Amino acid sequence: MKKLFAIISTLFFLTTLTAKAEIQYGFGLMLGQLSSDGTETEGTAADTSNRSKSFEESFYGADLFIELVNDSGLTFGVSYVPVDFELGSGARVDVDGSDPAENDNGTRSASADVTDLMSVYTNIPIGDNGLYGLLGGKFATITTSESLNESSYGNEDVTAYEIGLGKRSGKVKYEVSYTDFEDISLSSTGGGTNSITADADALTFRLSIGF
Repeated sequence: MKKLFAIISTLFFLTTLTAKAEIQYGFGLMLGQLSSDGTETEGTAADTSNRSKSFEESFYGADLFIELVNDSGLTFGVSYVPVDFELGSGARVDVDGSDPAENDNGTRSASADVTDLMSVYTNIPIGDNGLYGLLGGKFATITTSESLNESSYGNEDVTAYEIGLGKRSGKVKYEVSYTDFEDISLSSTGGGTNSITADADALTFRLSIGF
């Protein structure tokens, strides 16, 4: 529903452009740094334990986009990333008692990826030299994969805002942007009562070519 709303909203804004607007479509290449901080809470309300961890992941990928650009350079667009980005992963071995060899509960592992990333954005011209400001929203799904003894975590749809600065030269654009995702909250299902909270942001450089 969030993605559908984003598409409808974008189409509405596209209709506000002048009659001289040009439709462009193409692809973008990106690389950047994804940072995340997460805390896992285990146990009950009366007896809980917390484990926190931070991740720094470099990423690269590509996206597909369609834009409407008017004669002043004002742009509205939608892009979709067909690849996944790793948000973080980890593993540990839990033991009961004083003898790890006899009381090994097995290795617990979990990972999370950013999938189905879609962006809705506008480029606002700054002067007449091709510079522009970037303002947009992002919509994605946090997909988890885990191997736990008693519980598992599901997936969650999240949103983010994006701001940046770029330069257009013909149908080629270069831009740097900062993305801040909303707080992520996951609760376990099954026999456990665990939960995970996380915060993520990204710094991205993107080169796009339109046709």
